[in-house]
Amino acid sequence: MNNPLIHFHKRSRIGRDEKIINAIGCFLIGLFALFCLMPFYLILIASFTPNSELIRSGFPLVLKQASLEAYKLCLKKPDVIIQAYKNTIGITLIGTFLSVFLSTMTGFVLSRKDFPWRNYFAFFFFFTTLFSGGLVPWYILCTRYLGFKNHYYALVVPLMFSVWNMIISKSFMSSIPQEIVESAKIDGANDFIIYVRLILPICKPLLATLGLFSALGYWNDWYNCMLFITDNSKHNLQYYLQNMLGSAQNMRIVAEKSGLPLTNVPLESMKMAMTIIATGPIILLYPFIQRYFVKGLTIGAIKG
Repeated sequence: MNNPLIHFHKRSRIGRDEKIINAIGCFLIGLFALFCLMPFYLILIASFTPNSELIRSGFPLVLKQASLEAYKLCLKKPDVIIQAYKNTIGITLIGTFLSVFLSTMTGFVLSRKDFPWRNYFAFFFFFTTLFSGGLVPWYILCTRYLGFKNHYYALVVPLMFSVWNMIISKSFMSSIPQEIVESAKIDGANDFIIYVRLILPICKPLLATLGLFSALGYWNDWYNCMLFITDNSKHNLQYYLQNMLGSAQNMRIVAEKSGLPLTNVPLESMKMAMTIIATGPIILLYPFIQRYFVKGLTIGAIKG
């Protein structure tokens, strides 16, 4: 015969064990989050620390003496850096939209089981991740035949399509029931209408994930700007900051070799200030799409 008192003690013990496990889990996750945030905290503190203090004592945990010299030097020409921000924001917005559009459209086509050539096309896309024509032929193609030199689309087109994003899209959309597509075709909708009005609204987690990946790629890109852009007014933020840092380093090297004193360039704190200037806006984007991010990465992987 079951004793209600025994069942009560079992339930209370299980509830107590769950609370202990949850407390330990929250503590470990909080500790891990603290370790992840620590580098950003150190960079922020170092950007306000005098350069001499950084060289003498390294990265401080507590700001003892504040200095804005690094930010003053980085923002010495506000009109130039504002133009670089405009270029980067515009390129990121346009490029992210086109990249997500092309990746999801291609993934939708390749996820359709009624498309007989989908495996062959998927292999062609995957093949490009293993082999390439090389940097020199690619540069000649882009400059001589595509006219990338000193044009904004030189910063958009090279990153506009990602095979990795396409694979994520294909895996995610393969989990969508085919009955949705079939019922829409019975109602007379064509493939593009199905893609825009039915598939994309279901794929909000996917769109958020691919949008973050693409935005990070465009925001952090400096290599294409170095290759194709010589007009200073078209430089993006990353390349502008890199040029400024390179100029400061060259000044220090010349001063050291010539024996001249050069103490006005806070090189170390400048690096930290540039990191804050370059990464601050894109970091603020993540909290708004965080709830979609994990779901967008895992649903297709589980069901695809």
